[in-house]
Amino acid sequence: MSKKIPELRVQLKKRADGTVVLQCTRRDGTVTWQRHDKHAIFYSFHDLRHFAVETTLAFRNGFYGLLADGWDIEDTGGKGARGKLSSESILVEQIVGLLDREQSGGARPMSAADFNAQLDEILGSDPSRPSITDNQLTLVRDRTQELHNLWVATTAGSTLDLTFNRD
Repeated sequence: MSKKIPELRVQLKKRADGTVVLQCTRRDGTVTWQRHDKHAIFYSFHDLRHFAVETTLAFRNGFYGLLADGWDIEDTGGKGARGKLSSESILVEQIVGLLDREQSGGARPMSAADFNAQLDEILGSDPSRPSITDNQLTLVRDRTQELHNLWVATTAGSTLDLTFNRD
């Protein structure tokens, strides 16, 4: 029985010089990568929070979904060859951003009602946008903490290896 190749293999490489390399290998073998020199600590945790949000909430077109679909990392800012981001991609980025701010600010975690109100303020009210529940926020926060703990335990010169699948 053969092991199924993941849709996207996500590797965060913690280099001895303090830089971090995010390398993503698609099922077809193509690769996109980015080295974080400045702010390597922030981006490592941010990228892992993206992973937690997208896998826990089953978003198909967030950062990692775009990469799995063949986008290069530099195109995910919406100004590259691929053009503008979808509303789902923007929503995912805002969710991750709110969770980043919550974590870095040291404030109590927001309730789902407050979280959704913040999304409405940032993105505008949209009745078709799914509301995030308190349970979902708890699951995302717990998964994020697991991933962050794994990253902290990753020694310099080692790699944290994850698989991303939407199917």
